[in-house]
Amino acid sequence: MILIIEDDKIMAKNIGLILQMNWYKSLSVPSAEEAKKLLKTSNFDLIILDINLPWKDWFEFLKEIREDGINIPVLILTSRNLKNDVIYWLEIGADDYLTKPFDLEELLARIKSILRRYKNIYWKKIVINWYEIYPDQQKVIKNWAEIWLSALEFRLLMFFIQNRWKILSRKEIYENVWGDFEDYMFSRTVDVYIWYLRKKLWKDFIKTKKWAGYYLP
Repeated sequence: MILIIEDDKIMAKNIGLILQMNWYKSLSVPSAEEAKKLLKTSNFDLIILDINLPWKDWFEFLKEIREDGINIPVLILTSRNLKNDVIYWLEIGADDYLTKPFDLEELLARIKSILRRYKNIYWKKIVINWYEIYPDQQKVIKNWAEIWLSALEFRLLMFFIQNRWKILSRKEIYENVWGDFEDYMFSRTVDVYIWYLRKKLWKDFIKTKKWAGYYLP
C-alpha cells in the first residue's frame, strides 16, 4: 500500500490511477496531519509526499516520522530544485525526490526502483561484531539497546553488508543506494552518510581505501 500526501485533488487522482494501472494499491490524504494519524494505525510500503503542502514545516514532518521510528521509504515531490534543499531532504530521511512538473511514467519508475531496493534487503538477522541487525524491522541493536538509523542510513548499511569486503567507489555506492547519479552532489552525499554511520556505530565500522573508496571488513 502506498500513501499519497497531496492536496491537489487532480494530481492525487492521477497518481492514484497510474498506481492502480500497475497493480499498486494506494490511499490519498490532503494533509500531513491526516497522514500522521494513518501512519499510527496502518502499514504502508511507500510514502509519496508533496512538500509544497500547507504544512507549518514539511522538513519537520519528515524529521518527526523518522524520530518516531517510521522507516517507510519516502519519495518527495517538489517544485523546488535547490541543491541545498535536495541535500537536506536526503539527510533527514527522504529516499528520493522528483521535481515538478514530472512525467507520470518517471514517477512510476522511481517508485519501482525504491520498492525494489527495499525488498532486496529483507533478511531475518545479521550479526557483525557487537551489532545485531534486523533488516525486516530496519533495526540495529548493540548491548540490548537500539541504535536509531534513518531509512537512508540503514539502506547504506545494508548495501555494505551485501558487498562485505568489496571496495566500493563513491559513484557505485550512490547509484545503488540513492538509485540515480548527479555529478554535482554524489561525492559529498556519500561521504556525509559514511560519517553518519561511523558516528552512530563505530568510527572503524566502515574502512576507507585511499583513492579507491570504502569497504566493510
